[in-house]
Amino acid sequence: MPRVLVCYYSKTGNTKKMAQLIARAAEESGVEVELMRAKDVKGKDFAKFDGIIIGSPTYFGVMAAEVKDLLDRSIACYGKLMGRAGGAFTSSGNLAGGNETTIMSILQALLIHGMVVQGDHQGSHYGPVAVGEPDKRAEEECLRYGERFAELAKKLMA
Repeated sequence: MPRVLVCYYSKTGNTKKMAQLIARAAEESGVEVELMRAKDVKGKDFAKFDGIIIGSPTYFGVMAAEVKDLLDRSIACYGKLMGRAGGAFTSSGNLAGGNETTIMSILQALLIHGMVVQGDHQGSHYGPVAVGEPDKRAEEECLRYGERFAELAKKLMA
């Protein structure tokens, strides 16, 4: 059974709520999920997982410093994550607050690790986005994302 890490930084609880929804849906779709705060993940821990999803609030159009620190520490796994599933999600205070650039900044790091990222032709194309507290739309996106990510991880590990 593939192992998936859903890690996040959350100051207000909005990103944490999204992480919990994604983790629940992924687990219900048949993968083992570990849900962790970014500060509790060691960079070398990434190598233990078949898929990694990272969530961050949007700060000035990019990821929070705590998430950037985690990605900097992930250099311990450089060259060891090729072909594994990767994904990202964010919450922000405004509709045009830099949501897509935040997700892309996380995905960029995962792509440099050689990870496989799957977009979505519906809703938020790069990963789930919430503006403020996750509303019904954001919750549905998180659940669909968790399911789709679990299926991708299973295919890649088959």
